[in-house]
Amino acid sequence: MSIITIDGRERLSHSAPIAPPPFRFIGRHLRPLAVPIALLAIWELLAHAGAADPRFLPSLEEVVARGVAEFSHGGLGVNLLASLERDLIGFVCGSAAGIALGLAIGFSRLIERLLGPVLLVHRQIALFAWVPLISMWFGGGEAGKVVFIALAAFQPTLINTWQGVSGIPRSYRELADVLTFNWFDFARIIAIPGALPQIFTGLHSALIYAWTATVGAELLLNIAPGIGGRMNEGQHLFHMDLLLLCVLLLGGVGVVFNVIAGSLEHRFLRWRIP
Repeated sequence: MSIITIDGRERLSHSAPIAPPPFRFIGRHLRPLAVPIALLAIWELLAHAGAADPRFLPSLEEVVARGVAEFSHGGLGVNLLASLERDLIGFVCGSAAGIALGLAIGFSRLIERLLGPVLLVHRQIALFAWVPLISMWFGGGEAGKVVFIALAAFQPTLINTWQGVSGIPRSYRELADVLTFNWFDFARIIAIPGALPQIFTGLHSALIYAWTATVGAELLLNIAPGIGGRMNEGQHLFHMDLLLLCVLLLGGVGVVFNVIAGSLEHRFLRWRIP
């Protein structure tokens, strides 16, 4: 409740006072962290109250202590870098192939008619169903893992690029014909800029899918340096602190990827009129 002045008279206003800008800024950025902080608090409460077996749910400080020890000796840090390197190679290869094929299908009705049914069938096959085939063709080593990650990044970039180019309004195509644009000019000036929002959406999704596939490849294919290998170690040796630490680390990296992708998307698409 606040006092306002109307025509020289003071009156009571029941509207809520406007929060100062710093408090609005802090509240806006802390609100998404409310649920994760609450979950961590519940975890800590259960661990210290004895409501959960400490062999299966170690306290949060035990997990943090394990993390400090791991990164101090370089063990988990080396594995994290190996996973990130594997992830980025697969992401770049899969995304490049997806964007190239998506542009080709979007620009050519003939290619769309030829490959459309095949891609429709491909979308119905679960990603992890490819693991046995990839293992047989490329082995369970580094090549097989990178191919699996590239396959995860390929599909979202392909579909979104295809839809972005196909969704260019017919009036734009007619305008290009009036201006006698050749194919290259139409693609450079109209089609690709118009499809950029969809392309960035596909890249954003591909980045997250590739990180998920990285862990899946390390868990399902041959054990190699990586976060998935350390998770296997935690499972087999019953080191729950290591296993939970890897899970938290995977989630943290995924959040960082999401923030970076959103920031880059906002920066490169600032020219668009809202």
